[in-house]
Amino acid sequence: MPYSTIVSTEVLAENASNSDWEILDCRMSLSDRDAGLKAYRENHIPYAQFCHVEDNFCSPVTEHSGRHPLPDIPTLLEKLGSMGINNNTQVVVYDDANGAYASRVWWQLRELGHYNVAVLDGGITQWMKEGRELTQLVPNIDATEYSGSFNTKSVVTTDQVLENLSDHTFTLLDARSEERFKGDEEPIDPIAGRIPDSINRPFQQNLDENGLFLSADELKEQYENLIEETDMPIVHMCGSGITACHNKLAMEIAGLTGSKVYIGSWSEWIRNPERPIATG
Repeated sequence: MPYSTIVSTEVLAENASNSDWEILDCRMSLSDRDAGLKAYRENHIPYAQFCHVEDNFCSPVTEHSGRHPLPDIPTLLEKLGSMGINNNTQVVVYDDANGAYASRVWWQLRELGHYNVAVLDGGITQWMKEGRELTQLVPNIDATEYSGSFNTKSVVTTDQVLENLSDHTFTLLDARSEERFKGDEEPIDPIAGRIPDSINRPFQQNLDENGLFLSADELKEQYENLIEETDMPIVHMCGSGITACHNKLAMEIAGLTGSKVYIGSWSEWIRNPERPIATG
């Protein structure tokens, strides 16, 4: 059966050597762009290949963009082929941050029409807790071809967010921490605060005390309460379009489909000082 949201460590262990599966190690750090590769070289899940999220699933930052813009799609398709991924491959993505980074890769593959992609529940952290095998061996990858087109209707632009301040056609759900959302602290971007009328849903709330996703029923109840309160479609955002995808994933686990992502997020919004900011 295909896996399209999350997959357990048990299932991955049973299928890691399957030639129809590809495993992507998406570990990264916002403060050290080489940290993920260093961690991968130290150890990783068997048969996993390293995937640099910023290099492979983002394009270079511009003066108008956020910190993680969408990549050039033809280049991405070529890269996926070089990773041995074809349109029928079951892809599993993982990190060591409760899926915070892997969910961005999951989301972009989904919007290419690739539904056989899942985030490893608990990531490599859970894998190691269970004492499962790790390796330093880098797998041999046979390149293939990947075709697809990106669903541009799945993303919301900064202009649309600006218009929404008066039109009120959707609700912005911000995945950042409460402290960043309120503007009490901002460790990454040069300006603190939030977009007016947005709602805070830190992505960590999708997880239990062990770093695993809550059940589909629990997530459904929580997100349905949010949707009921706002009575509008949901658009996910965060600092730069990374952890926003974690909330999107949680809604998909809950069976609540159709939400969108503001990929520019806070780091793009603040590029123009004339755009309104709320704090407190």
